[in-house]
Amino acid sequence: MLPRTTLLLPLRQTLFNIPRLPSLCRSIHTPCRPTTSRPQSLISPFANLRTSAPQQTRGMKVRSSVKKLCDGCKSVRRKKGKYVYIICSKNPKHKQRQG
Repeated sequence: MLPRTTLLLPLRQTLFNIPRLPSLCRSIHTPCRPTTSRPQSLISPFANLRTSAPQQTRGMKVRSSVKKLCDGCKSVRRKKGKYVYIICSKNPKHKQRQG
C-alpha cells in the first residue's frame, strides 16, 4: 500500500495550482501604475514667483501677575484700570496682559 501523501500531492498540485499572470511590479512596495509627472509646459510660468506671506503679529501673554522683563518694558493701565499691560520697545515677545 502506498502512503497517502504520494497520491494526494499530485492531486493538490493540480487542484490548487492557479495560473498566475506575470506581475509588472518589481516588489510589493513599488506601485504598479506608472507615476506621471507634469510636463514643464503645463506648469504656470508664475509658479516660481512666490509672494512673501505677511509677517505674523504675535498676541500677548496673559498672566495673573505681570512683570517687567527688561529695561525696555513699560507698564500701562488701560480700560479704566481694569487691565495692566506690559509693552516692550526692545522685544515684542515681552508683551503681557494681566487677566
